[in-house]
Amino acid sequence: VQLQAFGGGLVQAGDSLRLSCAASGRTFSRYVMGWFRQAPGKEREFVATISWSGLSTYYAISVEGRFTISRDNAKSTVYLQMNSLKPEDTAVYYCAADRTVAVSTTPTTYDYWGQGTKVTVSS
Repeated sequence: VQLQAFGGGLVQAGDSLRLSCAASGRTFSRYVMGWFRQAPGKEREFVATISWSGLSTYYAISVEGRFTISRDNAKSTVYLQMNSLKPEDTAVYYCAADRTVAVSTTPTTYDYWGQGTKVTVSS
């Protein structure tokens, strides 16, 4: 599976942004998908994950209520809708695919990674 994330940009605090991650390959619908982010000088951290069916989602506490992960298996795409953005959301955002069944917040369980898309939130 090859993943390509896009949709990042420079926005102001309080704005919204939607990230997309397009996947190639025939089995996208069988992958758990996740979004992670990495701010300068910090480790990569979990943001959100969604089950292959889309029925189960899980969020980091820092984004819960502001971010929404969703997927369209027919388009082999996963989305991250980000609302009420804060300067601390500034990071490079990565999408990832996991071949296991259960949703996961751990980066090491993910098998494939996109190249990342940069989000900058100004105050």
